[in-house]
Amino acid sequence: MNTTDAAHAVAHDYPHGGTDALALRMGLSSGALLRNKVVLNRGPENRNHLTLAEAVRMTELADDDRILEAWARERGKALVQIPEAENCSDGAVLELVAESWQSHGEIGKAINETFADGIVERHEVKRIRDAIWTHLSKLFGLSNRIEGMVEK
Repeated sequence: MNTTDAAHAVAHDYPHGGTDALALRMGLSSGALLRNKVVLNRGPENRNHLTLAEAVRMTELADDDRILEAWARERGKALVQIPEAENCSDGAVLELVAESWQSHGEIGKAINETFADGIVERHEVKRIRDAIWTHLSKLFGLSNRIEGMVEK
C-alpha cells in the first residue's frame, strides 16, 4: 500500500462517522473537501491536496498508522512500537518471541508457495516482502521490549 492508498483508506475507514466526522475533527470545512484531498484518481482539475500536517492530524485522530507505515515502507524503513517499561514483563517477552517465530514461519511458507509451481510472480514477491517486513517489525519490537526492561 502506498501513501495515497493509505490516506484514502484511513479517511474512509474512520470508525466514528467516516470522512464527514473526521473532516470536522480535523477542522476542515466538509467531508467532501477531505474526500477530495484523499481521492485515488486525482485529475489535474483537483487542486485539493492533503498536507503533511493534515496527514499527521488524521493519523492521530483515527489512531491509524497506515499512512506512516506506508511512508516508512516506501523509504525502505520499518516501524517499531516502542514499549513502555511498565509493560515489559517476562510473559510479554515470551509472547513476542513466539510471535517472531510465527512470522519467521510465514516467510518460509510464502517462499515455498512461490516456488511450488516454478514461476515467480509479482504478487508472490510482494507477499514474501510483506512477510519479511512483518518479521522484522516483530524482531525490533522484541529488542525494544527487552531494552525496556533495563533497570535504571
